[in-house]
This record gives sequence, structure tokens and C-alpha cells, in this order.
Amino acid sequence: MSFSIGIIGLPNTGKSTLFQALTKNQVDIANYPFTTITPNIGVVAVPDQRLEKIAQIIHLQKVTPTIIKFVDIAGLVKGAHKGEGLGNQFLAQIRECDAILEIVRAFTGENIEHVEKSINPERDIEIIKNELIMKDLETLEKILEKGGKILNTGLGSSQVLAQEETLRKIRDNLLEEKTINQLDLNEKEASQIKPLQLLTAKPIIYVINISKGDIPAISKQITPTVALDLKLEQEISELSETEAKALQIDSRLDQLIISSYDALNLITFYTIKGGKEVRAWTLENEANILEAAGKVHSDFREKFIKAEVIGWKELVDSQSWVKAKEKGKIRTVGKEYAVKNGDIIEFKI
Repeated sequence: MSFSIGIIGLPNTGKSTLFQALTKNQVDIANYPFTTITPNIGVVAVPDQRLEKIAQIIHLQKVTPTIIKFVDIAGLVKGAHKGEGLGNQFLAQIRECDAILEIVRAFTGENIEHVEKSINPERDIEIIKNELIMKDLETLEKILEKGGKILNTGLGSSQVLAQEETLRKIRDNLLEEKTINQLDLNEKEASQIKPLQLLTAKPIIYVINISKGDIPAISKQITPTVALDLKLEQEISELSETEAKALQIDSRLDQLIISSYDALNLITFYTIKGGKEVRAWTLENEANILEAAGKVHSDFREKFIKAEVIGWKELVDSQSWVKAKEKGKIRTVGKEYAVKNGDIIEFKI
């Protein structure tokens, strides 16, 4: 399973431009709203220098990076939660994503119409925020009208009551325009609402689409933000590596991909297959080794006995797997082991 990032924003903010730069896929970009109706989906490699260093030490030719999925979702407008501009369809697509990358327009361009007729990044952020809040409120009210039961399972009355209390707490905060990701929910409350895939519970990164390095003042409360000239990034993506070096132009998209990965609270672990391939895998932070085993192969989870683990830097410093073992750097772990970011794992089944 790959994790997905939904690229959202008002129409004509640069969503499809970013998608094209990220994936190098040609998508339909035009200077009018709702060009993107069916979402474009692209799979992008997560930049990882550790992977190359491991391959050099083990003398492997094949490296397989971990991936993240980006979904280019059509522009939202005021009233999207009520169906304006096919809003219900687009909001449903956001629900399926694990995190949100919101593109905010700060560039001027007479030939590219702004749906609100003027450039105002903070206003645009507020419009999208309100649409997501209104959709979450609609979802919660429907459940509360039916007694606050989130799932049709055999929950006891006290558990249903606890769920209802959580939903009311969240609803009251949404009515005060506080998104769910701004609330300090405990582990139980977060677990209760997880099946609902509420929109404002998702991690969000704001990409301020600038031109000529002109970065507007944005409230410190709007975070995290990344300022990028997306038109320039698209142009860089079309250059060969040699051309980019000759022009001394560097892309900042790798930074954005890593920020997206971090926003999802993900880590990377590695496996070495048959002495031929080193491969990176994505895992949620603090997951145990059984979950990692299941990522590699479903049978590994069921047949897991133990695993040998070493941190990537320990292996690089030791210069080989054999030398690392001689130095006692390779640890044998059992089913309760919590995987660390950068672990190299050899499963024993």
C-alpha cells in the first residue's frame, strides 16, 4: 500500500503544474477553471541518499526507492461542500488521500484568471479551510443524528456514548473554525474518528506558488509552508541532468517530497534481496517489525520468527555486512521490536 497526497487549491493556482513537475507526466493545463475533472494520479520516488550509500557498501547495482502517490484534484470554489463546481465529487477524492498539499496562488498573471478576481493568499487559504470544515460538520451531524455510532459493530452503550462525546467535542471546535488537526486529541479519540477520514484531520502542507522569488507575507499561524515557483519547477523538470547542471539550476521538489513524507509521519526501512537489490520500504513511525514484515510479503508476517537488524549508518561505517556482524552491530530482534527510521532488516522465517 502506498500513501497518497492530495494536491488541492482554488482553480488556476498551479496544482497541475506541480503535478507535472513532480511526475513528469503530461496533464491537461489550461487557463480556465475545472480543467482537471478526473484526478490525475502519479507515483513519485522518495529521494533518499541513504539508499545509494547502502548499495555502494554492499556493491549492489539495483536500488529500488520507496514511493509516494500524488493525486491532482480539481480546483475547489466557495460552496464546494454544497456541490458548487462539482465540489462534492472533489471533496470525496480528498477523503481518500492520507494528507493534503494545498497550492496557494501568490503569482500575478494577467492571462490567468483568478476565480476570486484578486491575489490574496490568506483569503484563499481561508476559503479552502471553510469548505473542508463545512464538509466535516455535515459528516458529523449526520452521525450524531443517528446516535453517534461511528461503525456498525457490537459496541457497548458506554463505548457508543464515548464516541458521541468525541464527535460533539470535535463538532463544537469546528463551529469555532478550529480544524481537527489543530486539536489536541488523545490516542483514543483519534482512533475513534479514524474510520471517518475527516478532511480537516489530515496533515496539510501549504505550497505558496510564487514568481520571481517574490514571497508574500503569510501569517505564522499558517504552517508548514513551502514557497516555490512552480512554473520554474516545471521548466526544470523538462531539462536533462546535464542541461540543469550547465544552467546551474537546482530544483526544490525533492525538499517538497520529503516534507510530504514527513507530514505523514512515515519512516523508511531497507531490505537486501538475494545480494542483488537493496530496496526501501515505507512504514508508519513507531510500527513494529511484524507490520514491516507484512509490507515486504504477506507470508513474512505470518511466518515471522525473528529478524536481524542494523542501522544504515552502522553498516556504512562497518563497510560490509560481514564486518558489521564481527563487530556485534547486527542485532537479533523479536516480534515486539519497534522499527527505527533507517533500519536494514533481514527477516528470518
